Amino acid sequence: MPVINRIADYAEEMKGWRRHLHAHPELTFELHNTARFVAERLKEFGVDEIHEGIAKTGIVAIINGQGEGPTIGLRADMDALPITETTGAEHASENPGVMHACGHDGHTTMLLGAARYLAETRRFAGRVALIFQPAEEDGGGGQVMVEEGIMDRFGISQVYGIHNAPNLPFGSFQTTSGPLMAAVDTAWVYLTGKGGHGATPHETVDPLIAAVGMIQALQTIVTRNAHALDEIVISVTQIHAGSASNIIPEEAWFCATIRTFNPELRELVKKRFHEIVEGHAASYGVKARIDYDWGYPATVNDAAKAGFAAEVAREVAGADLVDAEAGREMGAEDFSYMLEARPGAYLFLGTGPGAGLHHPAYDFNDDAAPIGASFFVRLVERAQPLA
Repeated sequence: MPVINRIADYAEEMKGWRRHLHAHPELTFELHNTARFVAERLKEFGVDEIHEGIAKTGIVAIINGQGEGPTIGLRADMDALPITETTGAEHASENPGVMHACGHDGHTTMLLGAARYLAETRRFAGRVALIFQPAEEDGGGGQVMVEEGIMDRFGISQVYGIHNAPNLPFGSFQTTSGPLMAAVDTAWVYLTGKGGHGATPHETVDPLIAAVGMIQALQTIVTRNAHALDEIVISVTQIHAGSASNIIPEEAWFCATIRTFNPELRELVKKRFHEIVEGHAASYGVKARIDYDWGYPATVNDAAKAGFAAEVAREVAGADLVDAEAGREMGAEDFSYMLEARPGAYLFLGTGPGAGLHHPAYDFNDDAAPIGASFFVRLVERAQPLA
């Protein structure tokens, strides 16, 4: 596997960076120590510009190549998750209840490794914009960075990102042209009835019965309102009510996650969700309040950029380890906002066997970081070659 030799030379340093980040995770936009660590490394590498405080703790760093040319954006997310770590590793989280359970410490390390190499060699035209983003897991930091104008401010013409993928073959790449990851919306439904004794249900208005009816009926959106070949998921993930075995509660609430790709279908689901809940509320005699959060849009790769990224991945990993039409998945990613703003592509990098993403036993495979860094470097050198 042709990891760039110079990057292989400092792979142990990259491991140290990654494990430092893993031991000191931070959440959402509050990445003050993480951003400080990243900025210190970038200064050591001699990048040309470091712009801090974007989306509160985000960073955009600029490396100038040789001669005129466009600016290519490379993005890494930096935030962790509110999960208690169980790896038992020496570099395990020192922040109780917070851990890098999604590998953003690895993503940041990949981009730092690429930054070091690109700042040393500068074998490309134009500029590279290194985008270190907060709040991918919660808060939509990608959207905030775009809304704060990074694409226009830094003249970014195309943008790329990588996500690690446990249990895909080590060093393999997967992507696809067009939609890659789903849009995600979240709905909370709050029901109010009339509580009372469980022995006299006729004297109550039971919100639990109403909730059960609604939850079952919501699945008819998938089976009866959407085309059978449309990808759609409606999963009710929480239901809360009651305090004792013999009391019918006054209130109940439930929560659902909704995943789609098609914008028209996304609108239809929202419409039918409200109609079903409101109709059932009327029939059961309860009051219903719906909080429907319009979340991250679908992550849609530009077809040409995805094809180009797959070509570069083949140079790094070999043709047998690259699947350029791997299909789409129902997970979500706020890199979608950057791909709405500029053409580009998002890829998955296999890290081999291990605990899955968002699992308390997850730990990023450090051997994958030089591969991701090499991919970023080759992407820049191929996209913006010297004359």
